[in-house]
Amino acid sequence: MTQYLIRRLLIAIPSLLGISVILFTVLALAPGDPFEELATNPAIPPDVRAHLRASLGMDDPVHIRYFAWLSSMLRGEWGYSFVSRIPVDQLILQRLPTTVAVIGTSQILALCIALPVGVYAATRPYSVFDQVANTLAFVGFSLPTFFTGLLLILLFSIHLGWLPFVFRSDIEATGWRWWWEMFKQSIMPIMVLGLFQGAAWTRYVRSAVLDVIRLDHVTTARSKGLPERRITIRHVVRNAMIPVVTLVALQMPAVFGGAIVTEQIFRVPGIGSLLISAILANDTPVIMGVTFVFACLVIFFNLVADILYGWLDPRISYR
Repeated sequence: MTQYLIRRLLIAIPSLLGISVILFTVLALAPGDPFEELATNPAIPPDVRAHLRASLGMDDPVHIRYFAWLSSMLRGEWGYSFVSRIPVDQLILQRLPTTVAVIGTSQILALCIALPVGVYAATRPYSVFDQVANTLAFVGFSLPTFFTGLLLILLFSIHLGWLPFVFRSDIEATGWRWWWEMFKQSIMPIMVLGLFQGAAWTRYVRSAVLDVIRLDHVTTARSKGLPERRITIRHVVRNAMIPVVTLVALQMPAVFGGAIVTEQIFRVPGIGSLLISAILANDTPVIMGVTFVFACLVIFFNLVADILYGWLDPRISYR
């Protein structure tokens, strides 16, 4: 296992380098100038603008700027935001806990919905429960998150007045009161993401369990007189989880990207809102830092999925 992990980490290095080259080149060739406002500001002399661009290497060739960025990254220096002049890594670390808390909780909610509902529906195919679960699942992942978010705001914030629809990071309360206020304002973003993912994953879980439940080893276990609950948990669900693990692990980075819309709706100060504001301001260092973090998440969750394969299926060996 150790050798396998080392080999995968070594393979990840050229992958990250290739991703960084593509991202940096696309951002360098994209239209827009982060110093466009300075160029139209008559209070700033042209020589000051030129000196500022030269100090940041904005007029250098793309490959020279890339190697300068790469050497800074290897030293742990992610650069500074063109807009706020705050280090990029500090900006990301300020927003990351909120995003991880909201997305992590929503994915736990999605798994808590998808696993029991999908397994129960697959063990009773074409029953009333199965048909109702399928219908709700289709409705759940057919509705976009921005539509569901607006519905929840209209219901729980405007009509009922139970929950705040704007996420506040400057809550003045302390102790348990602070935790309660944070929980209240996190309910709707978590519900939007969790219900959407849970509906999609329910279909995959049901399909995977139906494929396994017809296999010979399950029939053999039933012929031996094992309880149906034990057959389902030990012989069906564990084998059916392999494709589900692949889906969940590979979709996690996409969930971070999809959370951008939800963060904009509820004004959650997370990574998504940081990326949107950086794109609107042509803040290249911040865009590069956030997208590079997303690329690292893709490789990390691929590695997590491969490790979970061996735990779920003992026939898989790492050599």
